[in-house]
Amino acid sequence: MVICKFFCTFARNFWIVGMLPIDFIENLHEQLSSVEVQQLCQALETTPITSIRLNDKIDCLTFDCDTEEVPWHEDGYYLSRRPQFTLDPLFHAGCYYVQEASSMFVGEVLNQYLKHDSIVLDLCAAPGGKSTLISQFLGNEGLLVSNEVVRQRVFVLSENIQKWGNGNTVVTHNPAADFGNKLPELFDCILVDAPCSGEGMFRKDEGAIAEWSMKNVQECAERQCDILDDVWDALKPGGILIYSTCTFNREENEKNAQWIADELGAEILPIAHDPQWGITEGKPGYHFYPHKTKGEGFYLCAFRKSGVAKGAFRIPKQKNPVSETVEFKDIMQSWLLHPDQWTIRQQDRFVVAYPAKYKQLIEYLNSQFICISTGFGIGELRGKTVVPQHAMAMLKDLNTKVFNKVELTLDQALSYLRCEALSLPNAVAGVLLLTYENVPLGFVKNVGNHCNNLYPKEWRIRKL
Repeated sequence: MVICKFFCTFARNFWIVGMLPIDFIENLHEQLSSVEVQQLCQALETTPITSIRLNDKIDCLTFDCDTEEVPWHEDGYYLSRRPQFTLDPLFHAGCYYVQEASSMFVGEVLNQYLKHDSIVLDLCAAPGGKSTLISQFLGNEGLLVSNEVVRQRVFVLSENIQKWGNGNTVVTHNPAADFGNKLPELFDCILVDAPCSGEGMFRKDEGAIAEWSMKNVQECAERQCDILDDVWDALKPGGILIYSTCTFNREENEKNAQWIADELGAEILPIAHDPQWGITEGKPGYHFYPHKTKGEGFYLCAFRKSGVAKGAFRIPKQKNPVSETVEFKDIMQSWLLHPDQWTIRQQDRFVVAYPAKYKQLIEYLNSQFICISTGFGIGELRGKTVVPQHAMAMLKDLNTKVFNKVELTLDQALSYLRCEALSLPNAVAGVLLLTYENVPLGFVKNVGNHCNNLYPKEWRIRKL
């Protein structure tokens, strides 16, 4: 009897990579039948599914494999195998994002409850899949503040935002409480894709299995409530909160969702969906289980904030107004298809542009928050001239007609993306816009016998 008790205790607290924790499996029995628990555990032992979401900067893409549409997002596609994305220049050009299919369901909430001219906060945004989805939904009408509190991750977020090519995004690096304290009732929508125990990533990340414990689940659930409480005041009454996790358990999902409704004062919203998609309705919220939906584990619940607005957020008057003086402004305006839509500002030797519609708000954000990027970098002053920044090549509003263009082969494109020097003997001297399959890839400066590579060194391909 003593031996049996010891063995059970040992089994409950030990597992090897590739096996699922006993406590995790027991938790699943609170949500699913025994048959479904077995099916889910078997699904977690299978090969992860690869999916991408297309950018609207390109009409279509061709992969050397079969594709299938993601049913809940018009731009989402499953790939029958995982290509080596590093070897595809169109991946580096931001033509698509490798995104887990289940998480694309955020788009359904936007379509059903949000207007395109909304101001949205993606609070825990890195690496940027949901932010690029939101920015594409907002288009030229709305504004996205994409935030990441972890410093190592915020620069990856900024890179992915820039590659996507919408200039309607400000990337920040602040704790949740800063938004609640400094931007009361500003946002029409806040997405909190909360840091979680990562159960939904078990088949993609063996490290998630090794790090899992019931203690970690509880700590994550408490941290999620703290984050939600800190940011809550930044949401307008009547505004939409989207809460999501990549985990299965009730502590981080249904219990936290009910806490939002009871403690913060929010109405739980239904999300219309096709029963054939295989989504499981929680009480409340929506689960994506890998044995029923084609994707990884995911949970989402949407809310409308109750109460009456105290009035529109008033932007405090700036003590030190931003200078209007910009060198070579006429030249840089010519690089844009719609220059009137953008405010152009000079910051030392760098020039940035952001939506003129949100000029005052963006400048306030820049003064009160740690902004990694505002809009997009347009130019860099170099002596008596200005050179376009790489973000210009990625921008959907780029006026390609004002640049001399050179179409690259695959080998040339990969060499460029490694930040190697190129030789383009038949090209004219000066700044050139490089393209691959007619998609802008970046800039070089042709000085005759070689080209100075202007691709950001921190983004370069390090290994092939």
